[in-house]
Amino acid sequence: MSHVSVSGLAYAHPGGDLLFEELSFSIAARQKVGVVGANGVGKSTLLRVLVGELPAEEGAATVGGRVARMAQDVGEGDPERTVRELLLSIAPEALQAPGVRMLEAERALAGGAPPEQAGVALGEAIGDWSELGGYALEAEWDAACRRIVGGGLDEVGPRPCASLSGGERKGLVLDVLFRGDADVLLLDEPDNFLDIPAKRELERAIRGTDKTVVLISHDRALLSACTTHVLTVEGRGCWVHGASYATYAEARDRRQQLLGDRLERWHEEEKRLRELVRVFKERARYADSWSRKADAMESRWRRWVDGGPPPPPVQDHAPTMRLRGGDSARRVLRLRGVAIDGILPAVTDEVHFGERVGIIGPNGSGKSHLLRLMAGRELEHEGTVEHGPRVDAGLFTQHNDRDELADGGVFDIALEATNGATEPAMRALARYGLVDAARRPASTLSGGQKARLEILLLELAGHNLLLLDEPTDNLDVESCEALETALDGFEGTVVAVSHDRAFLARLDRFLHVPATGPVRVLAGHEDALAALGG
Repeated sequence: MSHVSVSGLAYAHPGGDLLFEELSFSIAARQKVGVVGANGVGKSTLLRVLVGELPAEEGAATVGGRVARMAQDVGEGDPERTVRELLLSIAPEALQAPGVRMLEAERALAGGAPPEQAGVALGEAIGDWSELGGYALEAEWDAACRRIVGGGLDEVGPRPCASLSGGERKGLVLDVLFRGDADVLLLDEPDNFLDIPAKRELERAIRGTDKTVVLISHDRALLSACTTHVLTVEGRGCWVHGASYATYAEARDRRQQLLGDRLERWHEEEKRLRELVRVFKERARYADSWSRKADAMESRWRRWVDGGPPPPPVQDHAPTMRLRGGDSARRVLRLRGVAIDGILPAVTDEVHFGERVGIIGPNGSGKSHLLRLMAGRELEHEGTVEHGPRVDAGLFTQHNDRDELADGGVFDIALEATNGATEPAMRALARYGLVDAARRPASTLSGGQKARLEILLLELAGHNLLLLDEPTDNLDVESCEALETALDGFEGTVVAVSHDRAFLARLDRFLHVPATGPVRVLAGHEDALAALGG
């Protein structure tokens, strides 16, 4: 029977501090559990511990049945890694070794190795592969490639993973995992890079499967649609909300209130017992009969104190974002026939001061290219993009690949953005929860930390036109809500590419960029979701 059981689990980075501790929870068969918590709290590490990739510092974790994990950065990294190697990495463990031997022998033959030696190795690997059901698995891979990428395994398999979009890589792996024989799926941000129709398909797959599913996600709409439980990693441990994420916010508020009430009652009782000890000892000075009562009361008070107080309410760590902006001309952007051959259909529109405009459409339709053109990036294109007077544009990049984030340290980046002022730089990093990472290279930050740092740079630059490319993809829920609140008070104009339905609901109007056909202007959120099939 598939299940996940964790007791007293702790993990520390090699040579570093504890990342999390005292995690205890159980997940029953067929439950769909969303894992939430602040960026950097150790959610991804927890999944790696569950599959045995990382050793626990303390405690125990068991997973019943065959388990498969999809990493957050699936298919990224090695530019030479092929799609077939990606699929092999999520194959049943028994098939992975002969699959790797097959690939190595094939490459050796292609590279001119003696056919006697390489041919024998290939034959042995093929025999093991066939005996263990490898060709049946290849048939499943072929069908998945045709559904997601539009070509069979023979065509798609040898291609580099980098030739597939992020949505195609994740969609392909998810398709294989949900149709495979794993009993427990551990999915690390499976919705990143998926467009809204693909997210809806993922929701249906999670709800409809008999597998036990544990997923990390920051997409509030997805979590609300498909989870049966929510596991929160925070404070010194974790806790489980036994219902959908749709009721999570209210449950957490109630829990915080209860924790506060219990702590207050504990302190009140400790104060009462301590006062009784004082009173009884005072009476014992004048009557020996009170000495035994005083000793008994002191023992009772000490037992209470030694037991320790209950845990306090968990301190929220949402960043404090101050996107102030500034005035500009009424017409902020004018687009006239802006198009990129084979990528972006022609766009004609005007964006006015104060508008919140969403750019929506399927993956690969050219939305990010359009945003970069709005930011003044040099891309070969047709038509014209004009900024109005006093418009200062700032671009948030989807992959957090701004030049200053490539090699610099976090503090040095903030220091340069504050014109060398040390104290303002540290205060800004503190507001964004980045003080502990101040001495680290920006390249070592988690995805959520990089996203917060990039938003901080936009804030410090004081832009009045924000061009945001998937700004909530890597942010935890608290940071997403902090960003939305900051944008509500932002004096300026916002144009955003997003597949986050909760974020899109905060925008005014939309440009729908389809895979084929003309770009359309849509008046509201409901029209936008209808156009996307969402």
